[in-house]
Amino acid sequence: MAKALVVYATITGNNEDVADIITESFEDQGVEVDETEITMADVEDFKDVDICVVCPYTYDEGALPDEGLDFYDDLQEADLTGKVYGVAGSGDTYYADDYCKAVDLFGEAFEKAHATKGADNIHINLSPDENDIKTLDNFVAKLIKKAAK
Repeated sequence: MAKALVVYATITGNNEDVADIITESFEDQGVEVDETEITMADVEDFKDVDICVVCPYTYDEGALPDEGLDFYDDLQEADLTGKVYGVAGSGDTYYADDYCKAVDLFGEAFEKAHATKGADNIHINLSPDENDIKTLDNFVAKLIKKAAK
């Protein structure tokens, strides 16, 4: 059975909601999964699972979450060869070019760590709605399928 770890950072609760939806979807599809807030996580924890997921928020004008800066730096230095990753997060389209920028930056960090992209990055405007839940379920299914290869 595949194992997954979902790490999130949140201010408003929206990204915790995104992480909860992803975690529940993994559980529904028979994947053993843990979920943790980014200050309680260590990048090394990703070495113990098959699927790595980060759900970050983007602060202000494209900044990474302050509490996730060390995690982000450590991720870029890690070797996650053979691990499948996905990044999904909530943002606000009000910020235009900076909308969900942290999602894409964490995706780039996973690439530097030599992890394998399992699904396209997911950008959710504000709080996840019914359509977003379907998108996240599809995201999880793609991650599981990639990890099974």
